[in-house]
Amino acid sequence: MTATRFDVVVIGAGPGGYVAAIRAAQLGLSVACIDRRDTLGGTCLNVGCIPSKALLHSSELYEEASHDFAQHGIKVEGVALDLRKMMARKDKVVGELTKGIAFLLRKNKVTFIQGSARITGAGAVEVTAPDGKGTPLACGSVVIATGSESTPLPGIEVDEQRIVTSTGALALAAVPAHLVVIGAGYIGLELGTAWRRLGAKVTVVEFLDRILPTMDGEVAREFQKILVRQGIVFRLGTKVTAAKARKGSVDLTLEAAAGGAAEALTCDAVLVAVGRRPFTDGLGLEELGITRDNRGRVTVNGRFETSVPGIYAIGDVIAGPMLAHKASDEGVIVAEVIAGQSGHIDYDLVPGVVYTAPEVASVGRTEEQLKADGVPYRVGRFPFAANARAKATGNTDGFVKVLAHAESNRVLGVHIIGPDAGTLIAEAALVMEFGGAAEDIARTSHAHPSLNEAVREAALAVGPGAIHI
Repeated sequence: MTATRFDVVVIGAGPGGYVAAIRAAQLGLSVACIDRRDTLGGTCLNVGCIPSKALLHSSELYEEASHDFAQHGIKVEGVALDLRKMMARKDKVVGELTKGIAFLLRKNKVTFIQGSARITGAGAVEVTAPDGKGTPLACGSVVIATGSESTPLPGIEVDEQRIVTSTGALALAAVPAHLVVIGAGYIGLELGTAWRRLGAKVTVVEFLDRILPTMDGEVAREFQKILVRQGIVFRLGTKVTAAKARKGSVDLTLEAAAGGAAEALTCDAVLVAVGRRPFTDGLGLEELGITRDNRGRVTVNGRFETSVPGIYAIGDVIAGPMLAHKASDEGVIVAEVIAGQSGHIDYDLVPGVVYTAPEVASVGRTEEQLKADGVPYRVGRFPFAANARAKATGNTDGFVKVLAHAESNRVLGVHIIGPDAGTLIAEAALVMEFGGAAEDIARTSHAHPSLNEAVREAALAVGPGAIHI
C-alpha cells in the first residue's frame, strides 16, 4: 500500500498535539494528527482539566446556594442536587469544546486520523484504525504527544466503579457517603473538594507529611488549614497497602508511611490520585532505539528532538510539569523548530494552579528552593482579608506572597492562595518572563477595587511596606 505523505505527523490530539498540528499547518506544512479517541482534546479535555473544572464550578454554585447566599441577604429554600443534570452539563461543555478543536483542525487543513499509531522507522508511521485496518503514512518529522495516564498503586486494582482514577471520579453515578482520596496533589484535592461540596465525607490519605509537595510550604500549610475548615479530613504520613472492592463498599488497609501496625478503613469509593506517568505503549520506541529516563519519559534535546533524528516529543511524555499549558507551549515551539524557526520555554515560569475555592497558584521558585540554593531573598506578603474587593465579595481567605532577590529586587517566585489566584498569577508570570522586579509591580497602577491590588501590595511589602496593612 502506498503511504500518504505529510510534512509532519503528530501522534496525540491533546493540548500539546493539536496545538503542534495547528501551528505547523499555519507555518505552511502539511500535517496529520492521530489519536485513539474519536473526540479531540486528549485526557485534558475529555476526562481531565475541562470536565473537572466544570464539575468544580457547578459544585461551588451548589454549596453557595446551600450555605452562603444567606449572608448576602438572599433567602433560598429547598435547594436540591440533580447530579444527573450536573453531569450532563459537564459532558455538554466537553462535547462543545471537542467539536471546537475539530473545527480548528479543519480550518487549518490538518488531517485527523483516528487510530493507534506506531512509528515503524524514520519518517514512517503505521496507523491502525478501530476496525483493525492499517494505514501507512510517510513524513518528514514525527511529533510524539501521547500524554500520560494515571499511575497505578501496588495492591490496588482500579475498576472505575468503586476504585477509580480521575476518569471514574468524573463519572460517579451517585454521591459517595465516604470518599477516600489517595494522594494530596492537584487532582486529588480538586476532585475531593468537588464531591465534598456535593455531600460526601472526604478523607485524603497522603504518603508524605504535607499536601501539594511541589508548592511553597507556607501556602500549602495555609491551604490545608482552609480545607480542614471546609470539612476534609487528612491522614498524612500514611500509605494504603491494599484495597478490596465489595458490593457496596471498599475495604482499605492503611499503615504509617514509616511502617507499623495495619489499620482498616471502610468507605464507599476510593480515588487513586498518586500522580501520572507517560503513556508511550505501542509506539515502537524500543525498536527505534529512542532513549527514555528512569521514569519512562522520552529524553529530548533543547529542540525537543529525541535520540532519533526527525522524531520529536512534547508534553507529558517528556520531563517537566505535567500541565496542559506546558504541553501547548511546547507544541508551538516544536512546530516552529520543525519549520526552521526557533523557540524557548522557561520551565521555572510555568504557572501551576489548584482550582478549588480558594484557588492556589504558583510560579517560579518556592521559599524552600531559594533557601536550599543559598539565594538571598526578601519576602512580601499581603492578606486578602485586607483587600477591599475580597472583603466586598466575602472571599477573604489566603494571601499573596512575593519572593524577590535581596540585592537586585528581581521577582523569583510568586505564590497566591485566594480568590481567582489562577488569574492573578498571570501578572506575576509576565513580570518574571521579562526579568522584572517587585518594584515594577509596585509602581504599576492597579484598578481599585480589584483583587489584583493584593499582588501590588505584596510587591510593596518586599520594599518599603504595604499601604493597606
